[in-house]
Amino acid sequence: MPQDPSEYVSKIFKDGIFKDKVVFCTGGNGSICSGQVRALVHLGANACIVGRNVEKTEGMAKDIATAREGAKVIGIGACDVRSMESVQKAVDTCVKELGRIDFCIAGAAGNFLAPMSQLSSNAFKTVIDIDLIGSYNCAKACLPELVKAAKEHPTGESTVPSGRIIFISATLHYGGTVLQTHAVAAKAGVDALSSQVCIEYGPLGITSNVISPGPIGGTEGMDRLAKKAKEGTNPWKVIPSGRMGKVKDIADATVYLFSDAANYVNGEVLVVDGGAWRTTSTGRDFPYPDFLLEGGSVEGVGGMKKQKSGSKL
Repeated sequence: MPQDPSEYVSKIFKDGIFKDKVVFCTGGNGSICSGQVRALVHLGANACIVGRNVEKTEGMAKDIATAREGAKVIGIGACDVRSMESVQKAVDTCVKELGRIDFCIAGAAGNFLAPMSQLSSNAFKTVIDIDLIGSYNCAKACLPELVKAAKEHPTGESTVPSGRIIFISATLHYGGTVLQTHAVAAKAGVDALSSQVCIEYGPLGITSNVISPGPIGGTEGMDRLAKKAKEGTNPWKVIPSGRMGKVKDIADATVYLFSDAANYVNGEVLVVDGGAWRTTSTGRDFPYPDFLLEGGSVEGVGGMKKQKSGSKL
C-alpha cells in the first residue's frame, strides 16, 4: 500500500535527484532499511532489496515500488548474508536486471537480549556472523560495482555522484549496553569496517559512512528489544530531543549521505538518535547492576534468548 511521502522523506529534497541510480540493500525488508530504500526510490532511484524470507522480501519490494510511478524494485529472498556466495549471487542478479549498483546499504542484522553468563559462544557467533560478516560480504560483493559507478559519476564532478556505501550500526558500544555483549562487539566491528573501506577505497572514488540509529519507534527492533511503556508514562523523556526517532529520520540521513551535499563526508559515523546515547542509562528496562546481580530473567520483550532464571554472575 502506498505511503504518504511525509512518512519517509522530508520535502526539502528535490524530486529526481537520484534518477536512474540503483541501490542494493541487505536487510531491505526490515522496518528501517525499507524506509531508507523507499525514500531513495521516491527520489528517482531503482532498487534491489535482499532478505532471508522470500515472501516478505518480494512483498516489500512491490510495496516500495509504489513510492514512484515507473520504479523498478526487485526483491531477492533466501539470501543469507553470512554466505559470500549467496550475497554475490544477489549482487549479480541486481546488476543483470537493473544494470548497475550506485549505492549500497549494508543493513542486515540480528539481535536478542541475554546476559553474558547465559550467552553461548554459538549465539555470540551468530550475531557476529550476521551483523559483521554479513556487512563485510555485502561490501565485498558490491565494491567492484561501486568503483565502476564512481568512475562514471565521480564525486565532485557530478551533481549525482555514485560509489557510496552506508553501514547500519548502533550506539550500543559507545558506553556499553547490558544484555548486548554480542551486538556491542558486532557493531563496533561494523564501525571499524566502514573506516577501512574509506581508507582503502576512498582513492578509488568511494565514500563509506555509518548511520547509527537510536531508538526508532514502530520498528521490529523496538518491538523485540524494549518493553512496552506503561500507559500514561514517557520513558523516552530522558532523550534530549524528547521523543523516540522515526524511520523518516534515518531515511533523511541516508538521502543526505548519498546526495551531492555529502561529497566530502567519508569515514564518518552519523548518529541519528536525538542525543539518546548521551543520557539514557544502560539499564532503562533492566536496572543495572541489580538485574545482573540478582540473576533476573529477561521478560516482557519479544527478542530474547531462552534462559534459566536464577543464573547469577
